[in-house]
Amino acid sequence: MKVSDLKTKLAYEEVCAGNPDAEIRAGYTSDLLSDVMGNALDDSVLVTIQAHKNTVAVATLAGIAAVVICNNREVPADMAEAAADEEVAVYRTTKNQFTVSCEIGALLD
Repeated sequence: MKVSDLKTKLAYEEVCAGNPDAEIRAGYTSDLLSDVMGNALDDSVLVTIQAHKNTVAVATLAGIAAVVICNNREVPADMAEAAADEEVAVYRTTKNQFTVSCEIGALLD
């Protein structure tokens, strides 16, 4: 799947487009950023409620193409700016992490 599918196929709200044509090959769901650094795969999408710029830093370090912020959490301006600078896509949704993980997983199969 492509990063842009998070908006076009799943209707998540786009906060930062990142690289819309980047390929997503895996997903990872966690709120513990040290866990994400150690276990998320390159070219993945991170599903989390951690809406702050450190999430973008971890995504960049781990090679994550996109982040989906769940539970209708607000994305602060400094997170959106960091994501734009690092070309990490950021989306948000009212849905919970389990639902989002299942939706993304279905597209990755």
